[in-house]
Amino acid sequence: MPIRWSESLDTLDWDELSALYLAAPLGNKSPAWLKTVFSNSMFRCLAYDEGRLVGVGRALADGADCAYICDVAVLPSHQGTGLGKEIITRLVVASRGHRKILLYAVPGKESFYGKLGFRRMSTAMAIFENQGMALKQGYIAREAGDPA
Repeated sequence: MPIRWSESLDTLDWDELSALYLAAPLGNKSPAWLKTVFSNSMFRCLAYDEGRLVGVGRALADGADCAYICDVAVLPSHQGTGLGKEIITRLVVASRGHRKILLYAVPGKESFYGKLGFRRMSTAMAIFENQGMALKQGYIAREAGDPA
C-alpha cells in the first residue's frame, strides 16, 4: 500500500505522534505540546503507511517573508526510504512564495539537507531555554566569554 499523505490534524492521534518523536529519536514531546505547535504551524505534512503514522514535519510561516521548517521525524522502520526527503520537499513546495525558507536540523544531518538545496547560514543565532544543553548537543557554538 502506498504512503497516504495528509495535512489535516482532524483525525491525528496525538499520542501516536508523541511516540513517533520518541522513536525517531527526536526527544520526548508531550501530546499536548505537539498539539499546540502543530496547530500553530501554517503547513503540516503527515505520512501514513497502512493507517500508521510513520513520518511528519511542519513549517511555521508568515505568508510572505519567512517559512521555517522544523520537527521533521520519520520512524526508524521507514528511515532511508526517501520518506524524509519527500516530507521536506512537500514542505518546501508549500512554503514557496516566501522570500526565505529556513530549516532547523539535528546536528550531523546537515549534508542530508544540503542535498535538498539548503545552505548553512552565517548569521543565524538562537537563544535556547537550556543554553548549556544546546551547547552540549551541538546546536550552538561556544562563544568567547561563555562559561566552560
